[in-house]
Amino acid sequence: MPRPVTLFTGQWADLPLETLAEKAKGFGYDGLELACWGDHFAVDKALESDGYVRSRRDILEKHGLQCFAISNHLVGQAVCDHPIDERHKGILPSRIWGDGEAEGVRQRAAQEIANTAYAAKLMGVKVVNGFCGSKIWHVLAGFPPVPPEMIEDGYRDFADRWNPILDAFDEAGIRFALEVHPSEIAYDFWTTKRTLEAINHRPAFGINYDPSHLYWQMLDPVAFVYEFRDRIYHMHVKESIRLLDGRNGILASHLPFGDYRRGWDFVSPGRGGVPFERVFRALNSIGYEGPLSVEWEDNNMNRDQGAPEAAALVRRLDLTPSNVAFDAAFASKS
Repeated sequence: MPRPVTLFTGQWADLPLETLAEKAKGFGYDGLELACWGDHFAVDKALESDGYVRSRRDILEKHGLQCFAISNHLVGQAVCDHPIDERHKGILPSRIWGDGEAEGVRQRAAQEIANTAYAAKLMGVKVVNGFCGSKIWHVLAGFPPVPPEMIEDGYRDFADRWNPILDAFDEAGIRFALEVHPSEIAYDFWTTKRTLEAINHRPAFGINYDPSHLYWQMLDPVAFVYEFRDRIYHMHVKESIRLLDGRNGILASHLPFGDYRRGWDFVSPGRGGVPFERVFRALNSIGYEGPLSVEWEDNNMNRDQGAPEAAALVRRLDLTPSNVAFDAAFASKS
């Protein structure tokens, strides 16, 4: 059977869940990947009240939708980030931000991500997607010169902060899937390997595979599937395009998404360069059976046009694996 096609609600958090669920069903989706912001899924409310979790399920069931994962990217970003500043204040709940003192923010964020594992269990899902932040992303340019010990300390800091969180995930029987992404401790092939090594390849920690972030970095998203086949716990269908014309740079020049001067941008699935059919074939090859969750981002396209178009694209390109070799019919029966 084809994999379920879901819609990540993070970019729709301005809409009540009831409204979005009705839209998503009309768009042709099988389910929603609930973001832990807006009114879609609140970790603290889930832990306080059985009725709250029931209300989320009731909305989904009313519209014939399923939920396979919840996502807590915004709070997860603050667990390891350095510096903690006004960017984080803009995305964090006030109870996590508190007085803004950096280490306090990190510790409250870590506790919230650990709590997300227990909330996921109550919701009946097995995967929490998200970010983890990074102590060393800000030194990416390599100048002033970065001592190797500083990089090692960044991975130790990640392990020190995330191992206790993963203890909670183990206790709850839930897996965390990091979206490999610039600004995270893992953003490409080699940093992903190094991140997994830092936590001794704990099974509780895997990958929310998003090919768009690999494609714009000029990496092969299909090779990534095979490289990390045992760690892909969830998948985002998100699209990017490279716009390198000799003036536009790959670092995007501090320009906002949608600006024609950027060297890359997010676009609606099927309108960029990610080889989705090859990606889906690779996911078949490694035995991935989870949802294909559309994370829709395109500043130059109406989302009510783009979201149903993306659902249709995924259904057209996803392939049910064959249970017989095509040349088996050539074999003689005599």
